[in-house]
Amino acid sequence: MRLEDCAPVWEIPILKGRRVGPGWWWTATNGGMVRYEFGAMRTQLMMLDFDPQVVAVACRPVELRWRGRGGRTIGHAPHLMARLTDGSGLLIDCAGRLGAGRRLVQRAAHVDAAATAAGWHYRLVGRPSQVVEANVRWLAGYGHPRCAQGLMPGVSRSFRTSTALLDGVAAVGDPIAVWPAVFHGLWRGLLTAPLDTPLHAGTRAVASAPSGAGVAQ
Repeated sequence: MRLEDCAPVWEIPILKGRRVGPGWWWTATNGGMVRYEFGAMRTQLMMLDFDPQVVAVACRPVELRWRGRGGRTIGHAPHLMARLTDGSGLLIDCAGRLGAGRRLVQRAAHVDAAATAAGWHYRLVGRPSQVVEANVRWLAGYGHPRCAQGLMPGVSRSFRTSTALLDGVAAVGDPIAVWPAVFHGLWRGLLTAPLDTPLHAGTRAVASAPSGAGVAQ
């Protein structure tokens, strides 16, 4: 069984005092639901779902163990795992609102070494910029294929050169139908636009290769 098909290695706890409790995120990448434990983890799950280099994502499907001081066994299950287009894997731990704690930072060094030895990658990540996060969260609402409604060929033609979103939508047809298709195109990377500034009607977008550009973590 592939790691990305495995359930979390342990039961996800419900911790008192957290602003965002455990839940599920529908991923366009998997075409199904993936668990998350807290807000920062949900955000990174969303960013992985947006990344064109990611072909599958899972919540805590693997636990690493090693010997610590005095021979004590230490176990750690990274928050998220992603399968990349080249077949390798990416393990991610998510720092919370106050940053990564000392224990997580210490364990990250061991996980990074193990991932590198296996030809994988590891990241201990914070939150993306507020603007990028807000833009990607908006586009995530249009990640489902039904948003395309067969309009993507027309959308691609309308944005064959850099065009303001409002103008491109108007050139395709009924805005009520076309806007979801345009946002779906931005989500899939069929259209590219700068996401480090707030999206608005005047944002310029252009048709791109189907693989898209994504957002660097």
